Amino acid sequence: MRLLGGCFVFDSPDGALMVSLLPAVVHVRGVERLSMLVRLVGDETGEQRSGRELVLTRLVELLLIEALRATSGDDMPPGLLRGLADARLAPAIRQMHRHLSRPWTVAQLAKSAALSRSAFFDRFSHTVGLAPMEYLLGWRMAVARGLLCGRELSIHEVAERVGYSSASTFTTAFSRHVGQSPGRYARAS
Repeated sequence: MRLLGGCFVFDSPDGALMVSLLPAVVHVRGVERLSMLVRLVGDETGEQRSGRELVLTRLVELLLIEALRATSGDDMPPGLLRGLADARLAPAIRQMHRHLSRPWTVAQLAKSAALSRSAFFDRFSHTVGLAPMEYLLGWRMAVARGLLCGRELSIHEVAERVGYSSASTFTTAFSRHVGQSPGRYARAS
C-alpha cells in the first residue's frame, strides 16, 4: 500500500467560508485523470529537479479540483459544489456571483432557477446548506474582505461593488458579520 498525503491552505481572509462550502471527505475511485495526476506527483517527489515545489503545488491543486469534479452531485454533502452540480440551482448561484451588486431577492433567484420561491428556498437550503440570502451575504462579505485588503477602493466603492446602496448600510452589515468595521478591517490587513 502506498499513501500519498497533502494539504491545502486557502490564503484568504475568508478561507473558512470556502472550506465550509466544500465536502469534508471526497471518496473517488477509478478516475483515470486522478490516477495520472497521482503518478505525476509521485514522479515529481522522487526527483530533485528545478521548479519541483512549483510543479508539486500546481499538481496538488489540480488533484483537488479533479477530485471535486469527479464526485457526483447526489453523493456530495451540502455545499457549494453540490449546489453548482444541481441543474436548477447552478444558474442562480452563478447569477449571484456574476452580478454581486444587484439587489437580489429570493423571488428573482427562484425565477432564474425556474422554481417557486418556496421550492427554491427549500432546495437551496437543503443542497447548499445555507439559506439563499445567508449564502449571498457570506459571499458578499468574502468579496468585500478581499477588496478591503487591496486598499485600492474606498469603503463606499466597496459597498457599491458588493450590493449595498450606502456605505453606512454596508458598514453595519460588515461589522455584524465580521466583528469589526470595514475601516478597522482594512487597516489591520
